[in-house]
Amino acid sequence: MPQAQDSPRGSPCCFQAVHQSRDREGAGQVSRMPQAEPSPYRIRLAKLRKRLEEGRLEGLLVTSLPNVHYLTGFSGTAGILWVTLRDSFLLTDPRYDLQAHEQVQESRVVIVSGDALVAVVKRMNRSRLSRVGFEGGAVSFLTQKRIRELLPKKRLVATDGWVETLRIEKDEGEIEQIRRAVDLASRAYSETLPLLRPGITEIEVAAEIEYRMRRYGAERPSFETIVAFGARTAFPHARAGTRPLQAGECILLDLGAILNGYASDMTRTVFLGKPTPKAARVYHAVLEAQQEGEAAVKAGVECAAVDRATRKVLERYGYGRYFTHGTGHGVGREIHELPRLGKKQRTPLPERAVVTVEPGVYIPGFGGVRIEDIVVVRKEGAEVLTRTPKELTVL
Repeated sequence: MPQAQDSPRGSPCCFQAVHQSRDREGAGQVSRMPQAEPSPYRIRLAKLRKRLEEGRLEGLLVTSLPNVHYLTGFSGTAGILWVTLRDSFLLTDPRYDLQAHEQVQESRVVIVSGDALVAVVKRMNRSRLSRVGFEGGAVSFLTQKRIRELLPKKRLVATDGWVETLRIEKDEGEIEQIRRAVDLASRAYSETLPLLRPGITEIEVAAEIEYRMRRYGAERPSFETIVAFGARTAFPHARAGTRPLQAGECILLDLGAILNGYASDMTRTVFLGKPTPKAARVYHAVLEAQQEGEAAVKAGVECAAVDRATRKVLERYGYGRYFTHGTGHGVGREIHELPRLGKKQRTPLPERAVVTVEPGVYIPGFGGVRIEDIVVVRKEGAEVLTRTPKELTVL
């Protein structure tokens, strides 16, 4: 069995560079080199360690891949992170040897042959740590049972949402990545619009959008692209099918791209030909609700207040009962993250959270309209990242 390989790449350095120089008269003078800013991964691990201390834990087993990616930079599909108050180790298999050593920052890389969970448990058992946690919501019941069987002498605590909560507040580097993913998806959308003519099918439109996103650098779509025509726009999560587009129909397109590990999400509703008065009224009601929702976004405002702002407009138009989901959700390493913008969500919006604002009206047998932007929560209000026009569009 191959021996585990530890790599100290990216581990914290305690040395500080000092430059010795002399002026023209020969007097000695010591000047300090500017100290580099800590990497975002060091900052994130420090925040997690603070959370461990608050929860009286000595270590945490991180198995959720989006959380592993967030804390280390590793984007592989097989990896476990073991974080203690002093150190952190990313364990993965030989397939990811080069990738892990290239991507991982501020944690040691351990390459193991065989079961990574068994390998990390051996490491945990060798330590003197007694009270450790694991991500209860990220593993199955059988895996939880196995962890407890493998660690009979440890006091195990199932945590819930510890890293996900840290992920709510983005740093400016993360926001820039999301901005780029938004722009990429918007470009694909804009280039696809001229193809919307009678006879084209929903699945063909979805394929055109996804092709363009890939062409411009997307790793993959954020989710299965939603394209719906006519009465099928009343399905909030309609799957693109083989139905051909007909003149005079409403078209709903919901799409997003993953770029450098970060997701985007946008929805637009357009019309092939002049909409009926009822369809136009529904559209303007949703647009007004969407704009009111964005106007309500501000650091410190309760998530429920944003939902109320959109719902109030739709109720005034008489469409409140046709709005069947929450106003929005967080976006980042995953397409659906915390926080949630819903009726019962009392959590205040933190500064630099990234959320969608996406009210919709879905009338069975008639059709639906949804308009969605991604916004950044700022102290002064919402910074709208989605620059695609959202006024009523007739093709």
